[in-house]
Amino acid sequence: MKKLINFSVYFLMAGMLVTVSSCSEKSARTGWKYNDKKNGGFQVYKDAEQATGPGLIFVEGGTFVMGSMEQDLAFDNDNYERRVSVSSFYMDETEVTNVDYCEYLYWLKRVYGADYPEVYEKALPDTLAWRNPLGFNEPYVDNYLRHPAYKNYPVVGVSWTQANEYCAWRTDRVNERILIEKGILKDNPNQVNEDNFNTQAYLSGQYEGMVKKNLKNLDPNGEPTRRVRLEDGILLPNYRLPTEAEWEYAAKALKGNSQFENVNQKRLYAWNGLTTRDPEGKGKGIMYANYKRGRGDNMGVAGYLNDSYDITGPVRAFVPNDFGLYNMAGNVSEWVMDVYRPLSPEDKSDFNPFRGNVYTKPASDADGNIAEKDSLGHVKRVVDYDAYASPDKRGDIDDESMYAYGVTSMINNKARVYKGGSWNDRAYFLNPGVRRFMDEDASTSDIGFRCAMVRLGSQDAKKFKARKPNK
Repeated sequence: MKKLINFSVYFLMAGMLVTVSSCSEKSARTGWKYNDKKNGGFQVYKDAEQATGPGLIFVEGGTFVMGSMEQDLAFDNDNYERRVSVSSFYMDETEVTNVDYCEYLYWLKRVYGADYPEVYEKALPDTLAWRNPLGFNEPYVDNYLRHPAYKNYPVVGVSWTQANEYCAWRTDRVNERILIEKGILKDNPNQVNEDNFNTQAYLSGQYEGMVKKNLKNLDPNGEPTRRVRLEDGILLPNYRLPTEAEWEYAAKALKGNSQFENVNQKRLYAWNGLTTRDPEGKGKGIMYANYKRGRGDNMGVAGYLNDSYDITGPVRAFVPNDFGLYNMAGNVSEWVMDVYRPLSPEDKSDFNPFRGNVYTKPASDADGNIAEKDSLGHVKRVVDYDAYASPDKRGDIDDESMYAYGVTSMINNKARVYKGGSWNDRAYFLNPGVRRFMDEDASTSDIGFRCAMVRLGSQDAKKFKARKPNK
């Protein structure tokens, strides 16, 4: 059984790793001392490993064969097997739950509700996604999101766009909590409109907050104290959706089938074998995932329900895979970051493959400084056209007109990939390599999401201690 520790203790421990090197340390290139006010105050920190954010599990990266090993039912030929490498990263242990999302909605209503009610309304899941003209699903329409009976079930009815907004909000709330637990900021429950903590606004000097005690400033020409900077290594990188490659790699979890550099057995699902039931031991015959076994069979027969859940189930209801991740097959399908395009064998990079890059940068004012934050407290970002050979190029997204959207296909730059089978899918879709797509502003009752985060520094779990906030 996992033992919970106090959230504040965890972040205090994380903060302790970010310490200033001794004043006697010198530059190996110039001979000047670091962290010495007499020498100009250049600060250098000891190596600090990235802390594990709340809810995340470390996923050690590596090489794997990406693509579907299943038959191509739709004859799309859009997922050839190919070997790629994925950097280490972090991923949510479970899908984002209803109670997680209701916390987000509550915050939006409290901070923006009086003057910008549309912000809250825009974030609301589409509970009507449960409606079926030939089915009695009204109880889920009315109760699924907010009733405590479903609080630990995955949130659904959330679009790709809404999921991204949740990731951005979570980044700010986690980083604000870090600064509070380190004694830099005070709790401020009265934030409203643009006066709320935003990571980028804080780093650009556009948010002060209720300061308790800032860091000591060694710049002889500056103020005695200063706010936290990126170089301090205290704030975490952004929460975001995983890429398709990250999600598939994490779902296959071949770590459990590897010895040294040999993968002893490929996987059709997120577990070994060709069936969806535990083949032996005390759990013999028990379902590994929550899915639709056949037409009209969502849960089995009374007296021995095969997966115990008619629709979704609690996010920890089934055994985790070899990375410790729950429900990487079944329960709900999950949004990933990629724009959908059919794939050829030569398509994509073989290192951290991803399709959908749109390079951005903070908007600038007339003097070249970061423009003033908007009325919601966010730093506005714009397309970084300087990063492209031509101003109309958008990352690696090709010309969508070639797909004849609305005529012969539904492919455009808003088509986003979602992965994994759901409570409403047959076993075929439990294969991690199967890929489907839907418009980024659409939502259904069987698609949810989980967040991911980049891993900075060492990629090898043996070379650092991946601290987990829930252990």
